[in-house]
Amino acid sequence: MASYAAIPHQTNSRPHSRVSSRRKPSRHDARLDHPGPASWTSSVINLLNTIVGAGVLAMPHALSTMGATLGTLVILWAGLTSGFGLYLQTRCARYLDRGTSSFFALSQMTYPNAAVVFDAAIAIKCFGVGVSYLIIIGDLMPGVVRGFGEVEGGFLVERRFWVTAFMLVVIPLSFLRRLDSLKYTSILALSAIAYLVVLVVYHFAAGDTLAEKGPVNLVKWQGLVPTLASFPVIVFAYTCHQNMFSILNELHQPSPSRTTSLIATSIGSAASVYILVALTGYLSYGTNVVGNIIAQYPPSAAATIGRLAIVIMVALSYPLQIHPCRASLDAVLRWRPQTTSTKPPHQPGSPSRHTLLPSTGASSAQQKKDLSDLRFALLTTCLLLLSYTAAITLSSLDRVLAYVGSTGSTSISFILPGLFYYKISDPDSPWQHRLAKDDDDEDDGDDGEPSSAAAAASEANHARRVWRARWLRRLSLALAVYGLLVMVTCLVVNTFLLNAPAH
Repeated sequence: MASYAAIPHQTNSRPHSRVSSRRKPSRHDARLDHPGPASWTSSVINLLNTIVGAGVLAMPHALSTMGATLGTLVILWAGLTSGFGLYLQTRCARYLDRGTSSFFALSQMTYPNAAVVFDAAIAIKCFGVGVSYLIIIGDLMPGVVRGFGEVEGGFLVERRFWVTAFMLVVIPLSFLRRLDSLKYTSILALSAIAYLVVLVVYHFAAGDTLAEKGPVNLVKWQGLVPTLASFPVIVFAYTCHQNMFSILNELHQPSPSRTTSLIATSIGSAASVYILVALTGYLSYGTNVVGNIIAQYPPSAAATIGRLAIVIMVALSYPLQIHPCRASLDAVLRWRPQTTSTKPPHQPGSPSRHTLLPSTGASSAQQKKDLSDLRFALLTTCLLLLSYTAAITLSSLDRVLAYVGSTGSTSISFILPGLFYYKISDPDSPWQHRLAKDDDDEDDGDDGEPSSAAAAASEANHARRVWRARWLRRLSLALAVYGLLVMVTCLVVNTFLLNAPAH
C-alpha cells in the first residue's frame, strides 16, 4: 500500500527494467513509514466490540424461526458478506493518502455530489443506534436494581434517572479523539459479552430450562414470513463498517496482510460467538425462545448480573457510535456541490494521489485540525444532548430503528463498499495506473534471478492480478446489488410483516 506522492517520478520505470527498479515490498512504502498509533490487537478489540452487541441476545430466536441448520448457514453467510464489504473498504483505502480514509473521501473521489447522502445515512444510522443503547440502559437498570434488593419505588427504579446517570459515564468517553483510546473500555465490554455467552451455555448444560422447552427443529423452518422477519436481525448484527476507516487510519502498518487478518479475526470471532449463543440458547428453549434470551431466564443473581452486563456493554459501545456519527455529521456540514473535476492528475510529479478536497478548499489536515478544536467539542456536545433528549423522551425506538437499520446499515455494509470499489477499480479510471505501480513494487523478492526469469515471473504475477482484479470488481458489484435486495427485503418486512395488527 504505497503512497504515490513518494514516487512521483517513477511512473515510466516499469518498461525500462523489471529487476533493477524493484524494491522490498510494503515495509518501505511511504504509507507505512508513517504508522498509526493503534496495534493490530487493539484494532481487533475495537472492531469486534463494534460488531458484537445486544443483537447477540436475539440470535436464538432467529435460529428458532429458521431451524438450526439454515439458521447457522445464514449466520455464516451474513458474516461472509459483511467481511467482504470490510475487505473492499481496505482495498478502497489504498487509493487514499495515509490517515485520510473515510466514506466522505471516497464519495468525493467517485460520486462527489452524492457524498452528502452517504454521510447523512451513516450519521443517522449511528445516531439511532446510540439512542437505542441509552434506551436499553433506561429499560434494564430498574430491573437490575430490583434484582439486587426489594425496591418498589423511588428514583432508583426511574428509567430517566439511569439514562442521566450513565450519560455521566459515556460523556468523557465520547470526547476521546481516537478509537484506539477506547480499547480498554472495549475490553470491558467484550468481557460483558463473554459473561453473557457463559451464562447461556451454562443454562444449556445445566438443563434447567427443560420445563419451558418447546420443539427443536434441526432442518424444518417456521415459514417464509418468520424467516424473513429474522433475517435482518442476523444481517445487521455484523454492522461495523462505520468504524472500519477510522481503524485503518489508526492501524500501525496497515499492510494488506494485516488488514485482511484483522477482518478475518474479528468477523470469525463474532460468527463463533453468534453460533454458540444461537445454538445453545435455541436448544435450551426450542421454539419457545423469546427475542431477548437473558430476559427469559428465571430470576437469579446470575440473570441479574447478566442484565447488568448488557447495560455495561451498550454503555461502553455508545462512544463507538458517536465517533463515526460525529465524523459523518462534520462531512455533511462541510459539503458543498462540486463545480470542478475531482479526477486525480495524470502527469508524473503530481504531489498527491487525489484531489478530494471539498469546495471549502481546506485540506484533510486542516479539517482534522478544525475538528479537533472548537468544532469537535460543539459537534460532540450537540450529539450527546440530542441523543439524551431522545432517550428520555421516547420509551421505544423499535419502529424507527427498524427503518434506520434497513437503510443505513445496509448502505454502509454492502451498497457503499460495493459501489465505491466498482467505480474506483474501473480499468479505465485515472487511479488505476497508480495502483498498478504499487502492485509492481510489491512483487519483490527476486533480485537475484536472471532477467528472463524475473520477466516471466512478473508477467505471470501481472496476469494473476488482472484476473483477480476483474473478478473482485464483479463481486463488488454483486455485493452492491445484494445490499439493495436486502434493503428492499428489510423494508418490506418492517412495513408489512412486523407491522402486524397486534402492534
